[in-house]
Amino acid sequence: MSDFVSLLTSYNVLGAFKVNVELTLWSTLFSLVIGLVLVMMRISPVSSLRGFATGYVELFKNMPLTIIMVFMVLGAFGQLKFQFSNNFDTNFFWLAVSGLSLYTAAFVCESLRSGINTVPIGQAEAARSLGLDFMQSAGIIILPQAVRGAVAPLGNTFIALLKNSTVAAAASVSTETSSLMSSMIENNASMILYIFLIFAIGYVILIIPIGLLTTWLSNRLAVRR
Repeated sequence: MSDFVSLLTSYNVLGAFKVNVELTLWSTLFSLVIGLVLVMMRISPVSSLRGFATGYVELFKNMPLTIIMVFMVLGAFGQLKFQFSNNFDTNFFWLAVSGLSLYTAAFVCESLRSGINTVPIGQAEAARSLGLDFMQSAGIIILPQAVRGAVAPLGNTFIALLKNSTVAAAASVSTETSSLMSSMIENNASMILYIFLIFAIGYVILIIPIGLLTTWLSNRLAVRR
């Protein structure tokens, strides 16, 4: 037990989890915005917009996240000289947020689309009969109901995002949990079981409340038909 406590006091474990939570929160915000735009394009009457959104979703949904993270560092930053800040830590943090947001937006779009599929087609026909255009129908009638029907898949998407935030190590974010875990194992190989338990329990503590909240919201907001 003393070994377990000494690990917790010798390393900034809470600080590492804080970095992952920050990565997740910012990526959640940006992926929601991008995912919302994408789903509007996917249900748009303009075929070129539908084609672009479909291509984006299929590309990012089927691409490994690590490849995106490596591209953000070696491609966007290293070759294209794209940077958010002159401070390396800040720059790599936001590059990781960008990669996570671009990747997760594809899944957010699919989650919202699954919610749209729960909206009866009569709702859209009624909106058109009232003289509403596409943006008005989508924004006032369809999307509010779709979001209520997509709470559960969105919750699963954001739980996956929290776990995926450990891939930020590939984007040179050196203060998040997987990087700290590697450092702890290198310096304390004899306590590898304790180290594993610290991070396993930490993620369980973070993820279970999100799952419970998602389930509660899904039941609370479900549209009874």
